[in-house]
Amino acid sequence: MVNAVLRGLAAVALAVLPATVSTPAHAAETLPLAEAVASLPVATESRDGYSRDKFRHWNTGDDPADGCNTRAEVLIHEAVDPPAVGPGCRLSGGSWFSYYDATVVTAASGLDIDHMVPLAEAWDSGASAWTPLRREAYANDQGAKPSLVAATARSNRSKADQDPAEWLPPADDVHCRYAAEWVGTKLRWGLAVDDGELSALENVAAGCPEQTVTYEPAP
Repeated sequence: MVNAVLRGLAAVALAVLPATVSTPAHAAETLPLAEAVASLPVATESRDGYSRDKFRHWNTGDDPADGCNTRAEVLIHEAVDPPAVGPGCRLSGGSWFSYYDATVVTAASGLDIDHMVPLAEAWDSGASAWTPLRREAYANDQGAKPSLVAATARSNRSKADQDPAEWLPPADDVHCRYAAEWVGTKLRWGLAVDDGELSALENVAAGCPEQTVTYEPAP
């Protein structure tokens, strides 16, 4: 009788265990670049209905109490030499390295904050179905460092809303990194690629056997 009761209690404990033991909801994953590219969903893209205004940015950032918007917070976090932060989050001094074109920049005004996967491309790839709040979260994503990149205005505007089939950074030696960060951002947000984009990423990955992609699904 005692053994039967103990077995019953053990069964109840096992039944309850999955509900009481917490596991990470969004665990980070690391894959070889070629494998990460192969895991991307493929779909036809559409820009119907797109407007940049549908992605609210820059908002009050990760710390609304600091008086800085997302753009300024990214500049502060990515600075090689930290800028001074004055009233109204006015930045002075400091230096940054724009990896797209291997350029050192010594004035915040000379930098754009690039969305690794541009807003228009995100819309084309699945964000058109998101809520406005999720699009705002995407446009201000500081939860993954590659999502927002401080880059020279020249290189960012050259890139515009193009995908890797149409544009890669002018610094040839960063193409592996750039492709990994592009793929990681798409995987983080569950965004698709079209056929041309997939082919271009496969071509880059073929020349980057040691490159990995680490991403954590967005909340």
